[in-house]
Parts: sequence; C-alpha cells; structure tokens
Amino acid sequence: MLPLSPLQEGLLFHALYDEQGVDVYNVQVPLDLEGPLDRAALRRACQRLVGRHASLRAGFVLRRSGEPVAVIPREVVVPWEEQDLSGLAGERQRAALGRLLAERRAVRFDAAVPPLLRVLLVRLAEQRHVLVITGHHILWDGWSMPLVLDELVRVV
Repeated sequence: MLPLSPLQEGLLFHALYDEQGVDVYNVQVPLDLEGPLDRAALRRACQRLVGRHASLRAGFVLRRSGEPVAVIPREVVVPWEEQDLSGLAGERQRAALGRLLAERRAVRFDAAVPPLLRVLLVRLAEQRHVLVITGHHILWDGWSMPLVLDELVRVV
C-alpha cells in the first residue's frame, strides 16, 4: 500500500462521490494506426507496459481509518476488446466509431479493482485501426500520458 498524492486524493474523492453519474476523469486516447497490424503483439505490448509500471496496476481504496491508499498487485490483466467496423463506410463508420468511443468512455471504473484502464482496438479497414486507451486520470496526467504512449510503441 502506498499513500496518495494530494491530487490523487481529490480525484479519488470525486470518483467515489457520485458513483451513478459519468466520471469526468475517465480519459480516452484514440490512436489512428495505419498499415499491417499484429493484433496479438499489440495486446502483449499493452500487457507488458502495465506489467512494467506499478502505477498502472494501482487500485485505490479507503483504509478503516478513512485514509485513501493505493494498492499495487503484482499482476493484472488489461481488459482488451476488439470491434470490427470495416463493414461500414464514410459517415456511417465515423458515427459508429463515435458512439462506440462515447459508450466505452461512459463506463465507470471501480477504483478498488485494478487496472483502471482498458483497451479497445477498432478495425476500420484491412490496414486501418484505432487503438483506444481509456483510463482514469488518477493513473496519469497530461505530462505522463505521452511518455506512456511512447513506451507502448517501443515495446510492441
């Protein structure tokens, strides 16, 4: 168990305060991928990335005293989903992708159940995909997200 930073404490408070509404701290990063894609290698890379960084495996709970702490398991399985929209074209495909991303972003994380991220791979065409990483802001911020994405590309 690890103590939380003041920012993490605030984010956890908001995540637990209204568990019925949309969590505005769910962050979604869609990445356009073009060219041949080894889906299995990409999935393994996502899993390795989370395996390398304890902070990405964190869950957040309140101790009996009410103190919030991070709990870091040794291993977690990154939720992975694949959708195929290649049968749609043009505006219908864009609209379906938009709905899919909105639906996945609206699904709340249980702060106590790590990992607080999930991955969606959407096939648009044979060599066009969108990799969508949805995670809770308590895991990363605007400064660390590009570093995480850069590392993901390097471990594929």
